[in-house]
Amino acid sequence: MLAGPTAGQDAAEHERTAVIAIVDYRAGNLTSVKKALDRIGAESFVTSDPEAIASAEKIVLPGVGHFAATKVLETSGMRSALQNAIQREVPFLGICVGMQWLFESSEESPETPGLGIFPGQCEHFPGEVKSPHVGWNDLLLEGSSRLLAGVPQNSFVYFTHTYRAPVVSSSVARCEYGGAFSAAVERGQVFGVQFHPEKSGEVGQAILRNFHELPC
Repeated sequence: MLAGPTAGQDAAEHERTAVIAIVDYRAGNLTSVKKALDRIGAESFVTSDPEAIASAEKIVLPGVGHFAATKVLETSGMRSALQNAIQREVPFLGICVGMQWLFESSEESPETPGLGIFPGQCEHFPGEVKSPHVGWNDLLLEGSSRLLAGVPQNSFVYFTHTYRAPVVSSSVARCEYGGAFSAAVERGQVFGVQFHPEKSGEVGQAILRNFHELPC
């Protein structure tokens, strides 16, 4: 007769955290994101395989560069895999361009559709401010957020971007630079940050840890 699991085994399984899939679509800051997740003790792997996404427990979509790079998600079959994962409520975090892709579109590449989880179009910064917006800026937190839990108001994080997402009802943090824009969005198990948590010191590590510890 097979023995059942011990109490210790039950506890270990309950405490197990999900492995994070980092999506490679040839535009992400993959090495920095992977190292940042390693630093907080998160197990992760980099993949460009839609089948790996189909079985992923958590997903990070990083991004550096042009919005048009997200076309690769369409041609590789990754877009469909990511849509299905989001529908299954797999925790999903988009970073920088990865967050902008969660909106309907971007002026940077108007013919390239976003995922449309959040309404609106990402726009270029106005001419009266220096663009791209590069460096440290503070977060203006709005409402409750699981992703930003424990992050103090006006915490500084690192940005580098030329286009910005509009402030929407799902914005949980905004930033002021040539006007207000979404610095972080959250709806259900879908999260996005315009800044780079992997380059944002202890605040960024806390945010990645919050994502890592989310229940699946």
